[in-house]
Amino acid sequence: MLKKELLELLEKDEEFRLAVAGLLGLREILEELRKLRRDFEEYVKQNEERWGKFFEEWERRWEENRKLWEENEKRWQENIKRWEENERRWRENDKKWEEQFRYNRWIMSALSDIRDALGGGFEYYTARVVKLLLKERGFDCDVKANVTLPVDGFKEIDVICFNPLVVGEATVRLRSVEEAEGQLEKLAASVQAAEKFAGKKAYMKVLAVEYIDQGVADYLRKRAEELGVFLILGREIEA
Repeated sequence: MLKKELLELLEKDEEFRLAVAGLLGLREILEELRKLRRDFEEYVKQNEERWGKFFEEWERRWEENRKLWEENEKRWQENIKRWEENERRWRENDKKWEEQFRYNRWIMSALSDIRDALGGGFEYYTARVVKLLLKERGFDCDVKANVTLPVDGFKEIDVICFNPLVVGEATVRLRSVEEAEGQLEKLAASVQAAEKFAGKKAYMKVLAVEYIDQGVADYLRKRAEELGVFLILGREIEA
């Protein structure tokens, strides 16, 4: 009976259990174990807090890096799009330059063919070229050379077509900027007279030059563009 009562007290009465453990030298061990458990629980708690902060910081940096990667990807896509657009424009420019070179070769070939066929003055060559140009634009008209109009007395025009109204001047040689400006003024006077005679605005203004110095040619191209003049140049000569 005593043994049974002692076992029940050890099981149910903590104070009795500690008293017995003390007597047996176990109190210090139990207290140390409790202290170790408390320390361990505190350690676990601190580590949870520390790791929690670490993962929060890691997630924040990951999110920042993800946004940077997305932004860089967007910029790469934009750059690729720009490169593709530039490449497309370069191809278009190459095509335009190619067409312009072919057109210039066609002009020179036409001038040579007309020269061989007609054997006349440069005005007639220019009239044939203008006729071909207008035909390309859908006009089949009669282009005349060396026509005199009864305007303000009389006005002689090198090349003219009345429907549509096209007025042109032709010269064999230009050596200077002053000569080029003189031809542009002559063309302007011819256009004014033709418009007065026909009662309508000119559809095209043409200036043709058979031989021209290279520096003058560059100047004349710029001026022709400013004045809306269609320019036909033959051979460019080094000054």
